[in-house]
Amino acid sequence: MKTYSKSRKPGGFWESFRTVAYAILIAVGVRTFAYEPFNIPSGSMFPTVLVGDYLFVSKLSYGYSRYSLPYSIPLFSGRIFASEPERGDVVVFRHPREADVNYIKRLVGLPGDRIQVIDGILNINGVPVQRRRIEDFVYVDADGSTHRIPQYIETLPGGREHRILEESDDKPFDNTREYVVPPGHYFMMGDNRDNSVDSRRAVGYVPEENLIGRATVVFFSHEADVHWWEFWKWPTSIRYGRLLQSVD
Repeated sequence: MKTYSKSRKPGGFWESFRTVAYAILIAVGVRTFAYEPFNIPSGSMFPTVLVGDYLFVSKLSYGYSRYSLPYSIPLFSGRIFASEPERGDVVVFRHPREADVNYIKRLVGLPGDRIQVIDGILNINGVPVQRRRIEDFVYVDADGSTHRIPQYIETLPGGREHRILEESDDKPFDNTREYVVPPGHYFMMGDNRDNSVDSRRAVGYVPEENLIGRATVVFFSHEADVHWWEFWKWPTSIRYGRLLQSVD
């Protein structure tokens, strides 16, 4: 009588486990060393990035610190493979006094710079930064109300341009003292100048170690009053014109 031995099915549990494990390791590696996704919960960077935007942040741009690692594991101090950020970069960083809070702002002050806001105008090293008025920025909030805010093109030293919002030039932080950026630190401001908690207020100077990466591209965007998991609302809520838009 012939006997037949059971043959193992190709694949099986362990092969599936290895496949999932490899996929997780690759995802963690990409997130840790290359690009990490972030979503935008506030309007402090209007009009550059909006509430409901999802961004890829390049960790390759500035090198790595403990804040590049999952759960900010303190395996080392300072930065390794560090590269200097440039004035005008849109940066995601860890709040200097709230180690579990990520912020996104524009880098306007490099180490040694003298930064001051006078009558709403950013001054860098004693020179007013040029800005020119353009059309109003119009948006509809989560309650359905329409807002129109004065919008400008600001030109930083070196020629980099970006849009900012300035409701008026006499808000509480439209006139500040002069800040001298310490070595190894940076000065950050939101593009929505009258509605941003940044280096003028509670954030202060941002240490180099706290930089996570440079915002590069919007990979997904939806209206502020819709959650990402409400896929049945996507056809009417996705901002198709913002998909794959670079962050400048």
